[in-house]
Amino acid sequence: MIEEMLTPTTRLRLQEIIGRIADSHPVSLSDRIYVQKFADRDASVWSWLRRAQRSQRRGASVTDLDPLMEQMDLGDPFDGKGFDPSRDDLGDWFSGAPSWLRRS
Repeated sequence: MIEEMLTPTTRLRLQEIIGRIADSHPVSLSDRIYVQKFADRDASVWSWLRRAQRSQRRGASVTDLDPLMEQMDLGDPFDGKGFDPSRDDLGDWFSGAPSWLRRS
């Protein structure tokens, strides 16, 4: 899927909401739905949201590696579990991913 161009106004609104998520400030359900709508269609917004969620859950950096991991958008923002080929099916592992990332 080709990424849609975000207008400057939309991008700024998304980044403001995502910034509140990262800082653990209150975010309304309608704002969360708004962000998720774009995250499901746009890889950049999806990445911004994952970083914010990771930052929200982690809080302050624990190690010197944390900022690098965050910049590279590595690691799951929800838990420390990664793909285990002896236990997990690759298709199931990506089932929660946005449509542009899932296999066809």
